[in-house]
Amino acid sequence: MTTKSFLLLMISLPTLAIAQENYPAGKQAILKIAQTKDFEVTGDGTNEIWKSTQWLTLTKRSGSSVNYKTQVKLQYSATGIYALYWCEDEKITATLTEQHSDLYTEDVVEIFFWTNENHPIYFEYELSPLNYELVLMVPKLNGKFLGWIPWHYKDERLTRHATKIVKHGEQVKGWYAEFFIPFALLAPLENVPPKKGTTWRMNSYRIDYDAGITTWTWQPVQTTFHDIENFGTLLFD
Repeated sequence: MTTKSFLLLMISLPTLAIAQENYPAGKQAILKIAQTKDFEVTGDGTNEIWKSTQWLTLTKRSGSSVNYKTQVKLQYSATGIYALYWCEDEKITATLTEQHSDLYTEDVVEIFFWTNENHPIYFEYELSPLNYELVLMVPKLNGKFLGWIPWHYKDERLTRHATKIVKHGEQVKGWYAEFFIPFALLAPLENVPPKKGTTWRMNSYRIDYDAGITTWTWQPVQTTFHDIENFGTLLFD
């Protein structure tokens, strides 16, 4: 599939009804994350700090036959946000070996942070099973959006990231993605760094290509992953 075809698909991607009638959705869905000390990112989630955090299970949204579990954990420190994903999988679709390439055309996890609802500018981060990243600041104006790769991307503005593909013998069982996003990278967004009680809008995603395109989300979106009005709420506890 070409990048152009994929983008057209994502623009028209329907939200399939996996009903969550008894649960709040969109802005009313609140995810609390706890503060921690800074720690090393290993790519396999074995750091003891993660044991205190429960998994958040993402919901499968598209209509392929695969039913893999996708889970994420989040924590924050005084300097940034930590994320850990577990993605069940049987085949890794990942060939891109360049940072900031079109990672969404292959297996990937994604997270979006919208730190101030008064301004339609937000942060997008993607990580592939091969440990390549896509880092974007995205303005969405009059329904149109396009990402910008960070400038002076070094030193305290650099992310830290690692992945691990899990196999039993030769059979793939899944993959971990672990990363740290420094608050310094989010400048000049507002409400950064967050304090206890700060809220951001947020959504989390996964794309897999084992049987066509399968997507998972935390909060359902109506059109594309950039449907920021339907993001959930991240509460810094």
